[in-house]
Amino acid sequence: MPYVNIKITREGATGEQKAELIAGVTDLLVRVLDKNPATTHVVIGEVALENWGVGGLRVQAFRAQSQG
Repeated sequence: MPYVNIKITREGATGEQKAELIAGVTDLLVRVLDKNPATTHVVIGEVALENWGVGGLRVQAFRAQSQG
């Protein structure tokens, strides 16, 4: 019974995009590990940008640093 937890920033991913992620991850587990899709769980958690860090910085600061 695979469980996959996907974390993304809360920036407006659509329901269609989330459905595609769920279907794609499930398909990958079926193809690569021969898992049963009926018992494969995929959870998508959305995190506010202010609560996500990269390289020791909050995402906004990391992006600003990367661009400039």
